[in-house]
Amino acid sequence: MAAAEGVSGRCAPWLRPRGAAGICVPGRERPRTAVPPGSSAALGPAVRPSRAGGARVIEPTARRPATGGTGGEAVTDDRGTQPIPGAPGSAPPSVEEPVQPREPLPPKPDQTGPETVSPTGQPTGADPARNAQSGAYLTTAQGARLYDTDHSLKAGPRGPVLLQDHHLREKITHFDHERIPERVVHARGAAAHGVFRGYGTAAKVSKAAFLAKDVETPVFVRFSTVLGSRGSADTVRDTRGFATKFYTEEGVFDLVGNNMPVFFIQDAIKFPDIIHAGKPHPDREIPQAQSAHDTFWDFVTLHTEATHHTLWNMSDRGIPRSYRMMEGFGVHTFRLVDAEGGTTLVKFHWKPKLGVHSQVWEEAQITGGVDPDFHRRDLADAIEAGAFPQWELGIQTFPDNPEQTFRGIDLLDPTKIVPEEIAPVQPIGLMTLNANPSNFFAETEQVAFHLGNMVPGIDVTNDPLLQGRLFSYVDTQLTRLGGPNFPQLPINRTHAPVNDMLRDGMHQTAVHRGVAPYRPNSLDGGCPFHAGADTRAFIEVPAEVEGRKVREAPESFDDHFSQPRLFWLSMSPVEREHIIGAYTFELGKCYEQAVKERGLKVLARIDGELCRKVAAGLGLPVPEPDGPLADPEPSPALSQVGSVWPVDGRIIGIVAGRDADLDGVRAVRTAVLEAGMVPLVIAPAGGVLDADGEPVTVQRTFATARSVEFDAVLLAGAPGSGADVAGARGTRGGGEPGADPRVLVLLDEAYRHGKAIGSWAGGEPVLAAAGVPGDAPGVVNGGTATGVLEEITRLLGEHRVWDRFPAAS
Repeated sequence: MAAAEGVSGRCAPWLRPRGAAGICVPGRERPRTAVPPGSSAALGPAVRPSRAGGARVIEPTARRPATGGTGGEAVTDDRGTQPIPGAPGSAPPSVEEPVQPREPLPPKPDQTGPETVSPTGQPTGADPARNAQSGAYLTTAQGARLYDTDHSLKAGPRGPVLLQDHHLREKITHFDHERIPERVVHARGAAAHGVFRGYGTAAKVSKAAFLAKDVETPVFVRFSTVLGSRGSADTVRDTRGFATKFYTEEGVFDLVGNNMPVFFIQDAIKFPDIIHAGKPHPDREIPQAQSAHDTFWDFVTLHTEATHHTLWNMSDRGIPRSYRMMEGFGVHTFRLVDAEGGTTLVKFHWKPKLGVHSQVWEEAQITGGVDPDFHRRDLADAIEAGAFPQWELGIQTFPDNPEQTFRGIDLLDPTKIVPEEIAPVQPIGLMTLNANPSNFFAETEQVAFHLGNMVPGIDVTNDPLLQGRLFSYVDTQLTRLGGPNFPQLPINRTHAPVNDMLRDGMHQTAVHRGVAPYRPNSLDGGCPFHAGADTRAFIEVPAEVEGRKVREAPESFDDHFSQPRLFWLSMSPVEREHIIGAYTFELGKCYEQAVKERGLKVLARIDGELCRKVAAGLGLPVPEPDGPLADPEPSPALSQVGSVWPVDGRIIGIVAGRDADLDGVRAVRTAVLEAGMVPLVIAPAGGVLDADGEPVTVQRTFATARSVEFDAVLLAGAPGSGADVAGARGTRGGGEPGADPRVLVLLDEAYRHGKAIGSWAGGEPVLAAAGVPGDAPGVVNGGTATGVLEEITRLLGEHRVWDRFPAAS
């Protein structure tokens, strides 16, 4: 991976310079400056996109990162009280039911809604609150005030309900129709608003206006899992969707990608097959949101073009730590068009400023049980706290030659990557997510992406998977969103003027004028007129097309194993062990022996060690490979291990009892906040510690805390047991007398999952009781509280204590 400051914009030595400001294209001239000065600078925390594409300001309460909790909890430092994110409303509730009429509460400071533009793209200047409910009194959908909504209209208190009860009918009928069809894939998601700022480095390869230097464009980003239903868990092993809607001045541009750069299939006609195979079995509707079952492995072991994506899925990339720590890829090769009509082929990449990090498998499984909304909560809490996640958008560039290949790699094959070592990712802009949706359904659920939403300067290629997606994304919205007018939903509305001659249809909200929605016409003065290149029309690249009408794939698509082997050889020893464990688990969950044996035959084509170790776990013989193994050059950029990254937003659990070193806890908490991380105090019971002195607020109790929430754990002495320990989960005998079994479980899990652990003021016996060796890698004992934290912070830069995991042998 690239260094923490972002991906390099330098050209590889074998690329001749191109003369474009900041972009290198193989075989062309090299720029003087790869990235303009200040191009990696973060936007200020208060910046939000405006309707006109500039920047408007929201004014959230200034505070450091913090995370979930119950109302009223706070973290205090020398600057005052900082609320923990996660409060359900914008004002604390009263114990008694409010009875004094008042207007609806405003949204929380971190929340916003879609920009207020008309259905035809015109700025209205209205406050987004105009789209929300209004008035102090309960009304019908038509605005008539109601005096009661607790009782149906009846013939006497015990009589039958009357048919004339229009309020009952309206309320129940609307409720019966509140759900819409969920997405067939990517049903479970989370989203955020933000802004994209162009660096200007793409100006010589694309005329797209939003990529110009310092142009700010509003964006809406939706992250998702692929296979699970809306109610499934966040931390399942799966590919993640990474879809970005750019509301540019030239129209909407949708970059609809994943957190993996390849896909299971090469042609869109196979998409129903891979999804049918991955979804729950149709007879029992199980298993939910996972690939560890017979139908998935039956398909991918027979249809071996899926091998590369399957290997990525079995890697740590399949269980990301956070959406904030996840790469994004456009998957396909796109074509950029410059102002003179010249073309360049590119692949899009999103590079997270926090680095690319994952959970470990057991951690992901525990998280799915104790907090199935983990990724949703993590994203929303970070934004609410002001720890705005950022990604650099980068491109790999390739000459647009007739073969559409680069160094022997077919650029139209979506199961292939181009290693970053031979085509560096060059930054072209910075995206900052800085506001949460104010209504999940209206925004996250109703947003509709489409790869055909493009702007001048960006065009498609003949990638057969991309070509099919150009049809499918519109088609699916017709059923899911109830007709052809879904672009008029507020979250989907373009911020550019619309004059499309499309009329009527279900849910039409535009009130069109004129009498001639056709061309040519004279009755409406000839409007709308055709645009030209000089007026920023979208004009498809006039590429030559020829060939016989066949159902075939090019011969280059037949290579299904050289790139999976490239990926395997690029992994560190610990990452390889995780892949071996994933394959062993997934194939081990299959019922049919034939599917397992076939899976091993596929693995034998990737690597002998991989195949041998998985076969040992399955208790099956090791097959011989059907052909020679490829010998690619490894790509270090594919590994998540080996770099140091920022610790912004990392969550530190501080375990403390009533008799703990509370001065040390206060000092650590302040230092954690100063470092941009999140301190959460874990105690035997809620409330505060040291109520008679300087109180320390408790954010988690032994009953509510679990190791998966924390990136590191600190032990402030020996906390003892909570009063509710009887019958507590995770009880275990032996160990330090008085140690709470839940604390022992927390420490044991954190240790096994490779997390940094520290203690001071006599906490070592509790670590020993949990089975945590005091001299193990990543375990820091003794000294001052802040001294322990300093070493823990250094360890966090590498995400996990990798030396604690057994290396491959």
